[in-house]
Amino acid sequence: MNRQQLSGKKVAILVTNGFEQVELTEPRDALKDAGAEAQIVSPEKRHVKGWKLTDWGDTFDVDVVLKKARPEDFDALLLPGGVLNPDTLRIDEDAIAFIKHFVAAKKPIAAICHGPWTLIEAGAVAGRTMTSYGSIKSDLKNAGANWIDEAVVVDRGLVTSRNPGDLKAFNKKMIEEFAEGPHTRASV
Repeated sequence: MNRQQLSGKKVAILVTNGFEQVELTEPRDALKDAGAEAQIVSPEKRHVKGWKLTDWGDTFDVDVVLKKARPEDFDALLLPGGVLNPDTLRIDEDAIAFIKHFVAAKKPIAAICHGPWTLIEAGAVAGRTMTSYGSIKSDLKNAGANWIDEAVVVDRGLVTSRNPGDLKAFNKKMIEEFAEGPHTRASV
């Protein structure tokens, strides 16, 4: 991997308590290794707590409080999964408004596991080919997505994966798409 592939890029990692910890830490580390500045954005004011498979995980500092975050300051968006995290974020008006900025600006977005739940709420999945954790397959299909069962799916700057077992493929494609920047051309 080119260690400077994402040099000068700033990535927002939108989470609240209960995100699947490895779905934040591994992509964040891959982003930093590629030269990006990755910041945790959260409705929580100081810290967020991860989830490690079956129990609470580690605590992470919040870099930018969501209410003060300016989406135009970021080049790309990472949406880790877990169940609690996206389920809480999808009913948070500020979180959905933040996500909608990236969608409208056609900035690249990477979402894994249950992370696409927030994209449904943001009206961002209709007509897109995606994957996710299997239990939200019907939610995505009902919102107009073409759901397929693959380790990683890329559709016009939107990168999705199913679970932590897909992180290697997810990270690779996320970095490629984030390096490309906004996808402003019409789909073919």
